[in-house]
Amino acid sequence: MTPIIETRDLWKIHPMDGTGVEALRGVNLAVEPGEFVALVGPSGSGKSTLLHLLGAMDTPTRGEVVFEGKNLAAFSDGERTQLRCRQIGFVFQTFNLLPTLTAFQNVELPLRLARVPTRERIPRARELLIQVGLGARTNHLPRQLSGGERQRVVIARALANHPKLLLADEPTGNLDSVTGKEIIALLQEVHRAGQTIMLVTHNADVAAQANRALHVRDGAIGT
Repeated sequence: MTPIIETRDLWKIHPMDGTGVEALRGVNLAVEPGEFVALVGPSGSGKSTLLHLLGAMDTPTRGEVVFEGKNLAAFSDGERTQLRCRQIGFVFQTFNLLPTLTAFQNVELPLRLARVPTRERIPRARELLIQVGLGARTNHLPRQLSGGERQRVVIARALANHPKLLLADEPTGNLDSVTGKEIIALLQEVHRAGQTIMLVTHNADVAAQANRALHVRDGAIGT
C-alpha cells in the first residue's frame, strides 16, 4: 500500500546570524491510509515545522516530502495550492475563521474555492455542520460561538472537500480540558469514518488517543 504521505531524510534549516538553526534533522516517516498519528513533543521540538512541510505550506532545505508517491518538490505553485485545497484539510489552534462570515459560510468557502457547484456545496456544508453538532448554529458569526464551537466549525471546514489527509496543529491548545476532550472525541469519530489524521500536540494525554505516536525532540523523530 502506498503511504498517504511520507518523508525521506527531511531537513529544515532556518538561516540565522550567518549560520543556521536546524528545525528538522533527517526526519523519516510514513503514514498509511486510515491511520491516526500523533506528533508529540515539547514546544520548539520541530513538530509544527514538520506539519507545515507535510501540508505543502513550506519547502524543506533538503530531503523529500512525498504525497501518494509524488514528490512535492516537483509540484508547481498552482499544483501545491490545489493539493492544499482539495487533498489536505487543516485544523489550526488559532481557528483562523473569517470573522465576517457565518459558520455556514466559513465551511462553504473551501467548496467555493474548489468550484464545487452550488447544488452540491450548500447541502455539503449543512451536512458537515450537523455532523459536528452545530446544525443550530449555522448562521452565527465566529464571535458568537464558544471556543469549542469555533473549533468544530474549523473541523467541518477542513473536511469540506473530502481530503485524503487531515492535519491538526494543537487543536486543543486554546481550549479548556473538558472542551478539548470533546474535540478529540470528535476527531476520533471522524477517524472511525475513514479519515487519515495527523495531529500535533505537546500533551501526552491527547497523543494517547491516537493509534500511533511519533515523538519529536530537537528536530529528530522516534517512536
